[in-house]
Amino acid sequence: MLQIRKKQMDELSRACTKEFEDRMVVHIAKFFPKHYEALGEEKTRTLINYGIERAKTYGIVAERDVCKYIDLMVGFGPDYDRDPKKPWAGKTLNDQTIKDPSVKINAVYDAGLEHLRQSPEFARG
Repeated sequence: MLQIRKKQMDELSRACTKEFEDRMVVHIAKFFPKHYEALGEEKTRTLINYGIERAKTYGIVAERDVCKYIDLMVGFGPDYDRDPKKPWAGKTLNDQTIKDPSVKINAVYDAGLEHLRQSPEFARG
């Protein structure tokens, strides 16, 4: 019988997280080049790991959903979910009636887009 020890599971988890982090660095460099340039690789990795941990507090753990959470961090700031100027984020993320994490992050993403559409900077182009 095959037995996987906790140490082995932890190592596998670290390897998967590292692979995701590497892909996210490329993603941020491609889709948010000015942010990536300003942060550099090391701080981008720090932001990604912070985002992974923050997303986890809301039950958001699927890679695609965590990617969206981190995209929102890049666009709105690392603590957008706690920013009183962005109540739409925290309200949705803390909404206990939304059980599915994918539905939750999609709702936050949509609220963020709506927030941008209503902002004066967006209207000016």
